[in-house]
Amino acid sequence: MKKNISLILGIILVFIILGIWVLSFVRMPYNPNEMNISNRFLGPGLDRDHVLGTDNFGRDILSRIMYGSRNVLLVALVSVTLGSLVGIFLGALAAILKGPVEKIIMRIMDGLMAFPGILLAMMLVAVLERGIKGSIAAISIFMVPVFSRLVYSMILDTENLLYIKAAKSYGSSKKQIFFKHYIPAMLPRLITQFSSSMGSAVMIETSLSFLGLGIQPPYASWGLMLSESRQFFLNYPYLAVAPGIAIIITILGFNLIGDGLNDILINRGSNHE
Repeated sequence: MKKNISLILGIILVFIILGIWVLSFVRMPYNPNEMNISNRFLGPGLDRDHVLGTDNFGRDILSRIMYGSRNVLLVALVSVTLGSLVGIFLGALAAILKGPVEKIIMRIMDGLMAFPGILLAMMLVAVLERGIKGSIAAISIFMVPVFSRLVYSMILDTENLLYIKAAKSYGSSKKQIFFKHYIPAMLPRLITQFSSSMGSAVMIETSLSFLGLGIQPPYASWGLMLSESRQFFLNYPYLAVAPGIAIIITILGFNLIGDGLNDILINRGSNHE
């Protein structure tokens, strides 16, 4: 059996970010929000006190990258979890009940899907509030139609299978059929979608922070660090390198895991069938 390179590489990349996240609770080199004007724009170097250098306020970039991992992963995990739970519920409700309930739910989902992800998130944050709570709410709402349409289509695809018809003929309730038959059948796709959605959530959160709509100063966020480095980029390009690499590693890692899991849980399962 060939090794799944995508899954292995994705796990390695995500473990790097998770390692940074764990270390941020154990020990950070400096206070990520502490300013020291006398240490402004110190260049990076392994032989220096500030390995990744300092920013325009003299704050340690490595410490801010570590602290920023808390906020980025928190927003991504909570928003995708909330969005997936609500989306699964609404998608299942529409597919099982049908009729007016199906039309109302799916038309609302179609309306949400009509907006590009970052545009929808920007609109929602503007209406709600800036910061972590607003970002979580906005990204959660964006994730709802993704999971609802996925669950809706999968239930419709499986409701005519023989074991579903047999369960209905034996008098099983809709609730029993959903948890005993639909959920196990949908689980592989839901797992792969959850992993890919984590990458999308990180992208949206960092974009919101970059635009000044996400996590607010003085708290650290990778997108906010990129935004603050713009005016100094030509003279001090290292300011954007560290947060940029962190964003790329995180998004690429979750997407590769999703791709690898898709090959293992879905494609390979289809081949066996």
